[in-house]
Amino acid sequence: MAGMTVSVLEELRRGAALVLFSGGQDSTTTLAWALEHFERVETLGFEYGQRHNVEMQCRETVRDAVAKLNPKWASRLGPDHVLDMSLLGQISDCALTRDMEIELGKNGLPNSFVPGRNLLFFTFASALAFRRGLTTLVGGMCETDYSGYPDCRDNTLKSLQVSLSLGLDLPLVIETPLMWLSKAQTWELAHNLGGEALVDLIRRETHTCYEGDREHWHDWGYGCDKCPACELRKKGWEEFSRALKGDVA
Repeated sequence: MAGMTVSVLEELRRGAALVLFSGGQDSTTTLAWALEHFERVETLGFEYGQRHNVEMQCRETVRDAVAKLNPKWASRLGPDHVLDMSLLGQISDCALTRDMEIELGKNGLPNSFVPGRNLLFFTFASALAFRRGLTTLVGGMCETDYSGYPDCRDNTLKSLQVSLSLGLDLPLVIETPLMWLSKAQTWELAHNLGGEALVDLIRRETHTCYEGDREHWHDWGYGCDKCPACELRKKGWEEFSRALKGDVA
């Protein structure tokens, strides 16, 4: 992150991290990345009334399966935590917390945007990290291939890092290893971290679809194949697959 020297960042990475883990493609890749870089890793999920709550049912399966891929990862993976953020769902009138069609709003943002979600997630995560003695928060946010959510942007999270560090009087770091990666590059990172086993795990066990569709199977995983999350995941998979086969056309 900005303002951190390499030596300071390396020292922090020898410590412990808290990964915001939803059970989706991005957070699973991020979890594997954290297990590769930190000596101890804990995970945190949020129940906020999301209509695709099936992701919470996938979390435990995915988490356990990731640990089994690598003995080093298994030894580093610590406790899992889940916070009840249902109040966020109660005050959010959006397509992720209400039964409504996903579309672009008058403000230019998709109505799947949950206002304040990542701001609150990281704030609550920082309080948990403070209690658990964790120095780094890790999230799968991305500004390259994303739905346009302002709380996924790098500047937002850099600003939040400063505020949380000041408010806790703790040099807290927010790491976002996917921030400047396309979805194809996210698939590639998973492949680099855990080979075909991790890629196949992400395809079969993680959940991304906003509609909560776990019935329809595609090469890239389960989903409705229509919502923005499915479209991004599908596009990234197709680009990654072509590159893996050496077909860049």
